[in-house]
Amino acid sequence: MVTEGAPADAVTVVREVLAVAPAGCSWLLPERDAAGHVADFRIAAVSGLQSDVHGRGTSRVGALLTALYPSVAGGPLWRIYEQVLATGEPGELHRFQYQQNPTDPEALFDVSVHPLRGGLLVWWQRLDEDHRRLQRTELLGQLGWAEYDLRTARSRWSPGMYRIFDRDPALGPLSRTEQAAMLVPADEGLSEAAWQTLDSGATSDVTVRFQPAGRVKYLRILSDVARDADGVPMKICAVVQDVTARVDSRSEIERLGDRLRSREITALAEHRLAGQLQNLIQPVPRDPFPLPGLQAAVSYLPAERAVQVGGDWYHAQALPGGQSLLAIGDVAGHGLGAASGMAHLRFALVAWLSVGISDPGELVANLNRLSRQLAVTGTAVIAAYDPATRVLSWARGGHMAPLLTRAGRTGELALPPGVLLGAADRSRYPVVSVPLCPDDLVLFYTDGLVERRDPGDAGLLDEVMRTMSEVSGETGDLTLKRLRDLLPAAGPDDDTCTLAVRVLS
Repeated sequence: MVTEGAPADAVTVVREVLAVAPAGCSWLLPERDAAGHVADFRIAAVSGLQSDVHGRGTSRVGALLTALYPSVAGGPLWRIYEQVLATGEPGELHRFQYQQNPTDPEALFDVSVHPLRGGLLVWWQRLDEDHRRLQRTELLGQLGWAEYDLRTARSRWSPGMYRIFDRDPALGPLSRTEQAAMLVPADEGLSEAAWQTLDSGATSDVTVRFQPAGRVKYLRILSDVARDADGVPMKICAVVQDVTARVDSRSEIERLGDRLRSREITALAEHRLAGQLQNLIQPVPRDPFPLPGLQAAVSYLPAERAVQVGGDWYHAQALPGGQSLLAIGDVAGHGLGAASGMAHLRFALVAWLSVGISDPGELVANLNRLSRQLAVTGTAVIAAYDPATRVLSWARGGHMAPLLTRAGRTGELALPPGVLLGAADRSRYPVVSVPLCPDDLVLFYTDGLVERRDPGDAGLLDEVMRTMSEVSGETGDLTLKRLRDLLPAAGPDDDTCTLAVRVLS
């Protein structure tokens, strides 16, 4: 085959012009066979600002037409090309439908062809872009539009309307009678109100329920009346949107909100009941109180979140032998279950003390066995202080070590072994002894004082120890009062209980 040539300078000029042309266009040079018949066209130049239907740009230059668009060969557009080449007169092809493969969507074009420098200048305008954009908008927005001619009583529907009403387009639009039959009876008043709104000259905007294909759909309908020059109504124009998913989501959110409010009310009632139970079980003294050889002060800081109630507990009492018994613990969990577990452990401790059991290790072991029976877990520290020897003997079950302040310096007591309460049967809880000095300050506390979920609160233990060091120089009741006032506030998720003692001279 032979390509009919064009002067090099002409090719350059045409390519430069088409490169900046805003419309879709290409310059085709015919390729002829040995008999002089047009066998194909070679693309010599294309618009630089418009791609073809397949998204290809200037890469098409130099390619054969049949290689890029094989379905064009021999068709109506091809015959226009041959006609323009033969006659030298421009030609046009309106509403040309192009489809490369049967599975591809059809594209619709108006094409004009002009002779140019031994070839063809082909201009095209795509007609279906706006239609395709409208279809995508309808599909994405669950939209459709409808027109009802008041003079002929005929309706026109967009494709979106058929999707909304689950109707075969071959059947045409629903009649007004058929639409009325699909309307949920309870919404008939809304439909009548919409007609009255249109009669008054205003735009109607209602959401009503229809039952196409046996299921309820919520349809938002915006409608208006088109009138002639004399103001006589001609058409009713409507845009319809399927808002079923939005209404269902809102309804589910409202149902979840109702359940949440119900849970909050229940949790608040539970919190109040658990709080009353805690106050009955272990009232917190407002002022420091005396124990053999010690002055003691208790604080109980509830969690910031009203619905959270912990199982924190304490006990402090004078023993018949002149010693002081000090205890603090925390049952895992929140709410009535934790408060109930706390009550069982604390009352059991009081009962064991009443029958003469006062060894800290034995008492912690008993708490562990009771926790196993109650199916709860928790932690505890139990200590006995002998004012005659100024020795503090203590044992722990999974709890933090008490803090000791002496001469303005604070640290944790050496930690003896002792597993979590309720974790294992026959666990052993060794007792360790610590000699104390006059004016020593000892703090027993639950984990809510120093542990937070916020990583920014990691230094709370250091803050507590600094506070203890600062207040240790105070005298008399001021030491424990100041300590209680200066301890960190309760965290948002857990209650906090503290038991502080000062060694007397």
